[in-house]
Amino acid sequence: MRKILILFMATVVLAGCGYFKSRQTDQDKLNLTSRFKTTWNIHEYAEHNGDGTITYHALPWGGLVGSVKEHNLPVDWSEYESISFEFAEPTKVATQILVASKLLTGGKRGITKLTCNFDGQDVTSISDVALQAASEGIVKVKRVYLTPATSYWKPDSIWGGQCAFGNWTNGFVIKSENFARAKAGDKLEFLFTTDKSNPEVKYWLFKTIYNGTDKTLQGNQTELNQWGCASVGERSTVYRIVLTADDVVNLQKTGLFVNGYYNIVTRCNLLRKMPKVATEQQASL
Repeated sequence: MRKILILFMATVVLAGCGYFKSRQTDQDKLNLTSRFKTTWNIHEYAEHNGDGTITYHALPWGGLVGSVKEHNLPVDWSEYESISFEFAEPTKVATQILVASKLLTGGKRGITKLTCNFDGQDVTSISDVALQAASEGIVKVKRVYLTPATSYWKPDSIWGGQCAFGNWTNGFVIKSENFARAKAGDKLEFLFTTDKSNPEVKYWLFKTIYNGTDKTLQGNQTELNQWGCASVGERSTVYRIVLTADDVVNLQKTGLFVNGYYNIVTRCNLLRKMPKVATEQQASL
């Protein structure tokens, strides 16, 4: 009885000090599902189900929108590496994640998860996130969550220049020897600006294939449309692809060919994954 009383008193003290509240708050910061309460198109709607899932009745390029502001102010997501949508069933329509109207990641039909990585982007002032669909349909969202950053990506420059894609007019090749140090899980990083010289252009694309073939890389397959292209946001400046083991084998054999639609690329880096803790320790030495 004495032990139970002591345990009860300790629990009360911890609760009073905010211990349990703090842990719960940390979890709430990561799980954003309940934030998605509105839609951009007044003719679409979202049902919040008893099991915590959301049934989104989507119209083309409307949006299931979540406000992530705190105290009515934008939030800083620099400590996170991505936001992910998990779907309760494979999607029947193509979808995309739009973060603060500048970070964009597309997903093809039939996927059960879509992640928008914050790689190299400015995420210090985020107000909202939207899930959009390319056509009319029902999207069942199981969970929306943030992932804390645990790694640091060390860049090796493997191409530099000034390639303006235009209307699929130009592209460039990265030779196979530049991928000699690549390993599965490394990333390709393209630094670019979107070309707004043509006011009629409303979307911007990347296409990455093994040089001399018509085969696209595997690492960004879930982001590609039916023509093998990945969309980027109007204000995006970085696009990254996680390399699979097969990507590495093929790139070391053939190299890479890159082209697209109205982007201006100035550099490509091979990013090698470094533990964040080790990096912070080295920085303190």
